[in-house]
Amino acid sequence: MVQLSEMLPPRPEAWWPLLNQCGVTNVVALLNGAEQDQRMFTSVGARDPGTSDDDEPWGLKAITRDVALFADHGFKVIAIEDTAPMDKVRLGLEGRDEQIDNVITQVRAMGRLGIPTLCYNWMAMASWGRTDTAIPARGGALVTGFNAAVCDARPALVEPGEVQAEQLWSALKYFLDAVVPVAEESGVRLGLHPDDPPRPFDRNLPRIMSSVAAYRRLLDLYPSPSNSITFCQGNWALMGEVIAGETSLPALIREFGRDRIAFVHFRDVRGTVEDFRETFHDEGQTDLPDCMRAYAEVEFDGPMRPDHVPTMAGESNERPGYETLGRLFAVGYIRGLEQAAFGNHPAAVGRS
Repeated sequence: MVQLSEMLPPRPEAWWPLLNQCGVTNVVALLNGAEQDQRMFTSVGARDPGTSDDDEPWGLKAITRDVALFADHGFKVIAIEDTAPMDKVRLGLEGRDEQIDNVITQVRAMGRLGIPTLCYNWMAMASWGRTDTAIPARGGALVTGFNAAVCDARPALVEPGEVQAEQLWSALKYFLDAVVPVAEESGVRLGLHPDDPPRPFDRNLPRIMSSVAAYRRLLDLYPSPSNSITFCQGNWALMGEVIAGETSLPALIREFGRDRIAFVHFRDVRGTVEDFRETFHDEGQTDLPDCMRAYAEVEFDGPMRPDHVPTMAGESNERPGYETLGRLFAVGYIRGLEQAAFGNHPAAVGRS
């Protein structure tokens, strides 16, 4: 069964009760002051979302405190979409073993607390990238978008040839060999998020998780239920194999199934990887009802959340893609598709 969720930092906001009222009681948590908590909005030119306290954000004490805070507001943490800093790990640099130890500390803490899913990414030196965060959309809503020419004119992340793709693959294998056994023991599934956007390079820095073929290679690196996928639909929809018509999102959902898909970002885009924009869920280029039917066919039962939603009337757009009203629209849309695909019966209605 789908576990409809929202991503929240452990810092209460006035709109949280609206999620409860919409029937969402599951949280995909950020960690206060950890890597993605610090990168997600600075990567699109918005505010720094906060700093950590004296405790390591990925340690048992801090995560226990976060779980209790969310519980006080009616939420259960079912996944974490954040880690300790990992760039030395991704690039295979000196000091990576210490960073891996921090991830292992987090995985063990999650196991003790019964949090079964960890989303991570292999995008060194950056988070999700956009070149415009205020593109006019339906009814004057604002969406984020990407244009490759604009991105490539920005300062380089590394010199040409300084980092090789196989260096990143070797580093990923090293990481999996160290962490997956601990994840298996802890009952935690690692879901690797695609590069966003899924291009082979970002300002000279290779991006290796940018194709369907790359994910098949990932799963072969360490065959285990704990080595799994975050199926971020907006990125998968832009991968070359999908754009070329060689496959489709519903076909990929059926191919990988619940055994390989640990976590879903249910969203859509319009365009190509070189030039695209986010959309409302009901106006993108993907057959989202067929995607949900595919999740029902494979009996997907993990976390699913909306992502990168439009900013709507009256909102500031200080957090592009993550304001309130678009998230509520998305939650309702996803819930409707879920009930239609999985079955509109008492066990489904009210399930969160």
